[in-house]
Amino acid sequence: QLQLVESGGGLVQPGGSLRLSCSDSAFILDRYQIGWFRRAPGKEREAVSCISTSGSRSNYADSVKGRFTISRDNAKRTVYLQMNNLNSDDTAIYFCAARSGAWLPNCADHDYDSWGQGTQVTVSS
Repeated sequence: QLQLVESGGGLVQPGGSLRLSCSDSAFILDRYQIGWFRRAPGKEREAVSCISTSGSRSNYADSVKGRFTISRDNAKRTVYLQMNNLNSDDTAIYFCAARSGAWLPNCADHDYDSWGQGTQVTVSS
């Protein structure tokens, strides 16, 4: 059973950076496509980015393109979300999720089967 754990959230000033990590206790994360999603206060959950099992393919929401970078280290069974130039609109709970099967570039949350508990990211001065 895949159990995902996110880490790396926190409080950061506008313009700052954070790196989120997603790992699993069973060390089988390398078999799954991973997506990052977020839910801001009063808003619906939205896709942020997703990455293929090999890491060769990825996709991003328009709102984070050029600022966020998704990557994975399969030897460490960890997926990262590097977030730069953060602003208040990025304040949200960030979740990672996993799905098996062929690469799907649309990062739709209904395609993902396993979810972590989330990590809070707050951007504020």
